[in-house]
Amino acid sequence: MSEVDPRAIVSPSSRIGSGVRVAAFAVVGDEVELGVGCTLAPHAVVRGPARIGPKNVFDSFCSVGGDPQDLKFHGERTELVVGEGNHFREFCTVSRGTTSGGGVTRIGDNNLFMAYSHVAHDCIVGSHTVFANGATLAGHVAVGDHASVGAFSPVHQFCRVGRFAYIGACTVITQDVPPFSRVVTERETHCYGVNTVGLERRGFDRQRLETIERAFRLLLRSKLNTSQAVEQMRAQLNGSPDIRELVEFIETAQRGLHK
Repeated sequence: MSEVDPRAIVSPSSRIGSGVRVAAFAVVGDEVELGVGCTLAPHAVVRGPARIGPKNVFDSFCSVGGDPQDLKFHGERTELVVGEGNHFREFCTVSRGTTSGGGVTRIGDNNLFMAYSHVAHDCIVGSHTVFANGATLAGHVAVGDHASVGAFSPVHQFCRVGRFAYIGACTVITQDVPPFSRVVTERETHCYGVNTVGLERRGFDRQRLETIERAFRLLLRSKLNTSQAVEQMRAQLNGSPDIRELVEFIETAQRGLHK
């Protein structure tokens, strides 16, 4: 038996398998087939035509099976096909296919689509992939099994991501990513000094700010390495609680320090 909350909206043309749970305010659209044991959290939306396999989980406010975001789409009948055991987290979006792209978006088994990730029209996603928060596929992208797409990484239309590939966070993909590879955009992140305006708004007086600024000049603008700069902070500015906090923070860093 399935469990459908009376406050949910379920189309008469949908087909719901046994053990399906549809929570309050969730929507099951026209021509949606939900396999055995699927779960729709409150406010989840699954639209059709869509064939959804067993044991898929749709978290709150995800929108799966929506119209393709393609200006050439004019309401043609296209569909989404999803395998087994996938998890679509909050605000994840997945579009159906377009007629020019074959008419079908396909997703395999046991994939994790984190919050705000997006799978566009006519994409083919394999199995056991991970899409981190904000990972985005444009149309017609193919992603192989066991691939990982990092947070806020867009993949250009018609690109391929090979099996077991890893795309680092904030990496823009405009060409194919080879199987077994690691692709990461180089990110030069620098510390540019003291957050003066923010500290002033929090009540830091001029003397306190000047002490912090002296410390950052030693850290960032002198020719000293980090250890030497810390030694000079201790020697010159050790009376300041703010500098003691800064020194302790630097010395306990496990992943290095942005400079």
